[in-house]
Amino acid sequence: MPRPTAAQLAYGSCTVIFSTLAMLLLSQTSSGAGIAVISVAALALGLLVAMTVPLPGKRPAAVEQPAPQEPLRASVPVPAPAPAPEPVRERAAS
Repeated sequence: MPRPTAAQLAYGSCTVIFSTLAMLLLSQTSSGAGIAVISVAALALGLLVAMTVPLPGKRPAAVEQPAPQEPLRASVPVPAPAPAPEPVRERAAS
């Protein structure tokens, strides 16, 4: 398992500290259970932020594609002509 980088530690720690302060100030809780819930939520958020920081040196290799030899031309199919309508035949009145 790779060790966390300095950037991961910094981002995770700052997230925990600032999110804990923000949630405590916004919720205005003073009970022990409320503070515990906020602390656990802040730790989970800090862990999530620390794990999503990209690791250095793990970039996908660029795939080199050869240039096409001829320019590509788009072809549009030509629709078949519609059949000519037949003349209307009138019936003789009987």
